[in-house]
Amino acid sequence: MEGMELTCFEIISNVGTAKSCYIEAIHKAKEGQYEEAKKLIAQGNECYAQGHKVHVEMIQKEASGDSLEMGLLLVHAEDQMMSAETFQVLADEFIDLCKMIHNNK
Repeated sequence: MEGMELTCFEIISNVGTAKSCYIEAIHKAKEGQYEEAKKLIAQGNECYAQGHKVHVEMIQKEASGDSLEMGLLLVHAEDQMMSAETFQVLADEFIDLCKMIHNNK
């Protein structure tokens, strides 16, 4: 595997790990483990940033005139990026809600 396939799988792997971290952070917050949730969010953000960096490099390459082949794998990588970004936003909101609920008990 090389070239575009490898690049796409690099994005998918990184942002998939990020999404898993965000989901696990929600679970930790539900258990009242807010420090652990915070660490998982930070870990997820780091993984997401790695995937995003690869994505930006692809955009820069295309902007400089190098045509990129568009295929289902790239569409999937982009979809996974958007999904992970959405989970990050939702995880932050859910953690805040868990804190509010735990503080009102």
